[in-house]
Amino acid sequence: MHDAPFDQARFRQALGRFATGVAVVTALAPDGGRLGITVSSFNSVSLLPPLILFSIARRANSFPAWQAARHYAVNVLSEAQEALSDRFAKPSGDRWEGVETVDGRNGVPLLAGSLAVLECVAHARHPGGDHEIFVGEVEALAIGDTPAPRPLVFFSGRYRRLDTAGEAHLAPSDSLFPKSWA
Repeated sequence: MHDAPFDQARFRQALGRFATGVAVVTALAPDGGRLGITVSSFNSVSLLPPLILFSIARRANSFPAWQAARHYAVNVLSEAQEALSDRFAKPSGDRWEGVETVDGRNGVPLLAGSLAVLECVAHARHPGGDHEIFVGEVEALAIGDTPAPRPLVFFSGRYRRLDTAGEAHLAPSDSLFPKSWA
C-alpha cells in the first residue's frame, strides 16, 4: 500500500475493491411507465422493521420518476442475468423489450429468474452527495428455487464469478450476524 493524493478516480478505484452483488431495482413511474435501473449499492438496513437501501445518481434521466415512486422491487441477479444488468445500466434505449416479468403486489414489474426479489414500499429518502439514498420497507419477498444459485458479482470494475471449488465457511458463532444468516 502506498499513500497518494486523494482524487475522485482513486476514490472510485478504492471503492471498486469491495465486491458487491448486482441488482436491478424496478418500479412504476407516475405515468404508469416501467422504471428499471442497475445498482450495486444495495444493503440491508434493519430486520425489524425489514428495511433495505439503494442509491440512484441524481443525474439519472429517470431520477424525478424514482423520487415519485411509492413502491419498488429489488431484483437480485444471478450470473445468468449479466445481460439484464448491462441493459438496465444504460441511460437510454428500450430496456424492457423482450424482458420477462411478472407483476408484483402493487403492479411493479418483477424480473423472472432473479435469485431473490424484495417488494418494498418507499420508507425514506436521504441526500447522499451526487446520489440519493432510497430506503424501502420490505412488504413481500420471493426466493428463487435455483438448486445451486450463483450471484452476479461486481469487483474492480468487472463482473466476476465466485469460485465454487473452495469450501464455504460459516460466520463465527460470536459474530455480529444473526445465526439465521449463515
